[in-house]
Amino acid sequence: MDISAVIITYNEERNIEAALASLEGVVSEAVVVDSFSTDATPRIAKKRGARVVQRRWTNYADQKNYANGLAAGPWILSLDADERLSPELREELAVLKTSFKEPDCAGFSIPRRVFYLGRWIRHSGWYPDRRVRLFRKEAALWEGDYVHESLVVAGRIERLKGDLHHYTYHDIADHLDRINTFSGLGAQKLYAKRVKCRAARLIFLPPARFLKSYFLKLGFLDGFPGLVISALNAYAVFVRYAKLREIWKKGERIEPFPD
Repeated sequence: MDISAVIITYNEERNIEAALASLEGVVSEAVVVDSFSTDATPRIAKKRGARVVQRRWTNYADQKNYANGLAAGPWILSLDADERLSPELREELAVLKTSFKEPDCAGFSIPRRVFYLGRWIRHSGWYPDRRVRLFRKEAALWEGDYVHESLVVAGRIERLKGDLHHYTYHDIADHLDRINTFSGLGAQKLYAKRVKCRAARLIFLPPARFLKSYFLKLGFLDGFPGLVISALNAYAVFVRYAKLREIWKKGERIEPFPD
């Protein structure tokens, strides 16, 4: 099983070395498509033995599809720069890599565990967060024009047990910064679908999201980080729809909120 690892980057000098180090001995090559980082990301990636290609940013799906096209192997392991293979996952992939029998599936889903505010998150809707990250090159395509790209795979998906470790937000401020970025992209996606923002969405959806994350998804078992996750999940929903309303107000006239 010949596996090529693929990573897209922009200013990931804090993460890229550890991500590439976790791949050593598991993949045949590592391909990094960098969007002209202004930090040391390309240099570090080359030092770790990755093949680095520079490409102007388009969007997540297009960038990942381009990166997949550069991979030499028939199997692709798609990794984000802030992710690492756990020892258990490395062992599973090593077994697949050395197996004499080719897997008869199109891809594998992998559970992803997040490290946030000093602890591993086991609830809050953030775990197991399975993602198809190992797949046949010719059987998969990333789709999505704005944010939260999705992988469409033609064929059966099997499951791996080892976790993919995700070192997502450095702190609460970083979390808020990314909510600001992704809520804007999310609002644009909704606007492209001609979804309108009514008062009910701003009033009821955020608290519903908090209750779901903190109670239904057992976020309270994650301690203080679980509370923060649940609160910021609610905030992210509010900001996304508030930005959607802002876009509509700029683009065309809609019904005003009741006084």
